[in-house]
Amino acid sequence: MTKIAWVFPGQGSQALGMGIDLLDIPSAKDKFDQAEAILGWSVIDICQNQAEKLGQTLYTQPCLYVVESILADLMRERGHQPDLVAGHSLGEYIALYVAGVFDWSAGLHLVKSRAELMDSAVGGMMAALMNFDQAQLEAAIAATPDVVLANDNSPAQVVISGTPDAVQTVMSQVKAKRAMPLKVSGAFHSHLMAAAAAEFQDILESVEFQPATVAVMSNVEPVPSTDAKILKQRLTQQMTGSVRWREISLQLPTNGIEQVIEIGPGNVLTGLIKRTTPDLILKNVRNAAELPK
Repeated sequence: MTKIAWVFPGQGSQALGMGIDLLDIPSAKDKFDQAEAILGWSVIDICQNQAEKLGQTLYTQPCLYVVESILADLMRERGHQPDLVAGHSLGEYIALYVAGVFDWSAGLHLVKSRAELMDSAVGGMMAALMNFDQAQLEAAIAATPDVVLANDNSPAQVVISGTPDAVQTVMSQVKAKRAMPLKVSGAFHSHLMAAAAAEFQDILESVEFQPATVAVMSNVEPVPSTDAKILKQRLTQQMTGSVRWREISLQLPTNGIEQVIEIGPGNVLTGLIKRTTPDLILKNVRNAAELPK
């Protein structure tokens, strides 16, 4: 039997129109209705008509959680199950839901609170660097206060996060094929999120985590675990900690994984995994049409 991992993308993968084709499926329609009751606004309306809002953290994160979790549930309804799960930043919440760590509505409540806190954390900056000089990057970050490596995505792509001055300083010192600021409201996955993270931790503590039914690889610690206490501890560190996606990609074959299915809009994660561990079989389930029959 082929061992399969399911992975879930985070902010940046959203696309106008995502999830709309799921409305024809009764169980999916029910989930969209439940989401509207919890959020106080319509995921479908945002995904269908409001590109600007869909790009705002406040709306992006709940929309991705709802669409990706519905796709994952439909996969399971068709008899498919993963041997391992992981998600990139926000995607970790869908991974934990799929692993049975918390129920769907508890996960959406958490994501709603996370999105609100992260959206309100203004003043920072993030930038992506592609095909960069690794030694220069390490030296520049070490020499510049208030900037960190936020996403270690692949050998050829990273994201840095910090104060605007610090991020601009590092960008000016590192040779890269491409360097671009990201359209986000704050310095996510950095120490500048500490106040939001502290507030979120109180919310997280109120949610009971169950042991995972399938191993989860966390962003801050890419080692599979099913222990509820460990998974919650890792999640508390996630808002200020670095997303270690390159290491997750390397760990997949080490844990016997032969195939990876990215569940959610776009193909960001399969692209990153391909650059890090090219021998894995990679598939995408971005919409209803790509669900297995």
